[in-house]
Amino acid sequence: MGDVEKGSPSTPCPQGLLSVIQKLKGSPEQEQELRIVLLGLDNAGKTTLLKRLASEEVSTITPTQGFNIKSVQSHGLKLNVWDIGGQRSIRPYWKKYLGSTDLLIYVIDSADQKRFEETGQELAELTEDESLTGVPLLVFANKQDLVTAAPAAEIAEGLSLHTYRDREWQIQACSALSGEGVQVEMGAGGLCGDGRGPKGLSSHPPSLQDGMNWISSQIMNRKK
Repeated sequence: MGDVEKGSPSTPCPQGLLSVIQKLKGSPEQEQELRIVLLGLDNAGKTTLLKRLASEEVSTITPTQGFNIKSVQSHGLKLNVWDIGGQRSIRPYWKKYLGSTDLLIYVIDSADQKRFEETGQELAELTEDESLTGVPLLVFANKQDLVTAAPAAEIAEGLSLHTYRDREWQIQACSALSGEGVQVEMGAGGLCGDGRGPKGLSSHPPSLQDGMNWISSQIMNRKK
């Protein structure tokens, strides 16, 4: 894998998650429900990531057999997140959960480089599904706290994210275990793109909050 093509720097979301949510909601009396599907190979850290995003304890995690659903409510917005197991025997059933999806989160174990080809194939098949046509994609390059973790920019090129022309996408370096983003050596925190190709690397250290801000902004754009 070589260097990722760099364009103009991506623009960090100037608003926090709260202000974005306030724009997303309709009238104060009307609660919007949004569907997010969380996928990735087994042991990628999906459940840990979901618990961290929901501000729950992550000290004890068991592999997901089937699926988990967590609903996070905040200021009139209800995020229904479907965490679906990544074992090989379960993956054929992923497509049954894709209908009416507002956003796809795909989690990768950045330190398990032997499975990069496998996880890339699974992601490519997902994005070809008609149910996900045009659905924004957020890739969490997880386990950046491990010394063997590949940088998010390197993973982005390996996944050929720059070839995704039918959707907005972003790859975000993170450590679900610590709940913090990790400053990558080259300063490559997040890389994003749209139908015209990659927009470049963010200039600030990545964090899970960056990913959540991007999730909210993408859903807001789709609900306009």
